[in-house]
Amino acid sequence: MGEVRPGSPAETEAILARGEVIGIAEVVAGSNRVFQVQLEMDGEALTAVYKPARGERPLWDFPPQTLYRREAATYLVDKALGWGLVPPTVARPDGPLGPGSMQEWVAGPPEGAAPDRLQLQEELRRLAALDVLVNNGDRKAAHLLLDPGLHLRGIDHGVTFSAEFKLRTVLADLGGEALPGAIMAALASLLGDRRRLGALQAGLLQLLDREEVGAFRRRAFELQRSGRYPLLHPFWGRPFGG
Repeated sequence: MGEVRPGSPAETEAILARGEVIGIAEVVAGSNRVFQVQLEMDGEALTAVYKPARGERPLWDFPPQTLYRREAATYLVDKALGWGLVPPTVARPDGPLGPGSMQEWVAGPPEGAAPDRLQLQEELRRLAALDVLVNNGDRKAAHLLLDPGLHLRGIDHGVTFSAEFKLRTVLADLGGEALPGAIMAALASLLGDRRRLGALQAGLLQLLDREEVGAFRRRAFELQRSGRYPLLHPFWGRPFGG
């Protein structure tokens, strides 16, 4: 994991992975069971979102009890690109209700504070590109949050990484637009570095099956080749229920 600095993503990941659960409360939201947990390790405390595999509603088009792994896999891709859009997330085998994902809780922005519009547009375009890469089948507006620093954070990435095309997003209107230069540069940097790309793929293979990881790799190179957000169907390209 390298050097672990207080307050760094690496420290957050360590607490998520190994911190003692000292409090848990169910959050009533969505069709799957979600819990807010309090973690503590070496005197450091952290609030997190815990999604146990056993609380996942079965889906016909995804293997059972794999959604939590997809949450962690999406974080790995975001981390590899250096975008900081997805809160630190790990797949933890020893959660209070069994295996599940642990993700840093996103506190809201200060009351009355408003984000910089240009910054938000840039972050939305990065998130839209991330959704293409992970094949996000359910990007709702409710999954877009602002953190205390007024930066965009994307959550709820369980319906991702299918080997079949499933992209559905509230950001569908970006379809056909050219990717911003900074996004193209980030893609080129990752895909052109065998060591970094290999490390990412190895991490994904701990969470996904080989076919899904292969499909991710193909999507990444195709997005780089096209340089544009994909055009989506005006109805089927948007998430159901929001």
